[in-house]
Amino acid sequence: MAGMATHVITGAGSGIGAAVARRLHARGDDLVLHARDAGRARDLAAAFPGARTLVGDLADPDRLSWAFSHQTLPESVDSLLHIAGVVDLGDVGDLTPKSWRHQLDVNLIAPAELTRHFLPQLRAARGHVIFVNSGSGLNAHAGWSAYAASKHGLKALADSLRQEEHAAGVRVTSVYPGRTASPMQAKVHQQEGEEYDAARWIDPESVATTILMALDLPRDAEVNDLTVRPGR
Repeated sequence: MAGMATHVITGAGSGIGAAVARRLHARGDDLVLHARDAGRARDLAAAFPGARTLVGDLADPDRLSWAFSHQTLPESVDSLLHIAGVVDLGDVGDLTPKSWRHQLDVNLIAPAELTRHFLPQLRAARGHVIFVNSGSGLNAHAGWSAYAASKHGLKALADSLRQEEHAAGVRVTSVYPGRTASPMQAKVHQQEGEEYDAARWIDPESVATTILMALDLPRDAEVNDLTVRPGR
């Protein structure tokens, strides 16, 4: 993807999202960085000079439309990168409806709502939607039911969207990283009661490389699904 492309990115504050944002910012692309509140938006604007911000709480997808109606959205979007996510481990017998709803809202319903809002701009640009999913979007394990359900749902969203928008020239990619060194992974280890060693897991920069590969692929091809596993 050459030139001053416009990318809308969620999760740019840390981990994979920050790595992707740094790479796109360094090459001079136009960034629209999503933040859950005004304070986070100020932090992102300071970290990425020249980037625009878009405020809306992914944990409350019912209000995203209202939030966006009070802000200026980009007229054209070359890519929408869904990278933000939350995780809350627990057995089915212990998870509360609140925990289920929170993970489904942030990891599945909010990406669907953001995509709905930006589809006209994506169609106009023949853009690209990238869903950063998880290995849990392909396989569910004990203690991961709510998170895995949200990520399995995200795969279904991506697969349906790909078929719906193919004729409009919109490409759709799902990326399934394994465990990646990030604040989320540190939280997972804390919930598992395990010691966290970032050196054991994928560097966010490596996942960013795979995302940009899919993003920059010539128009004659499309990466549908991309699995990235720890190499150590």
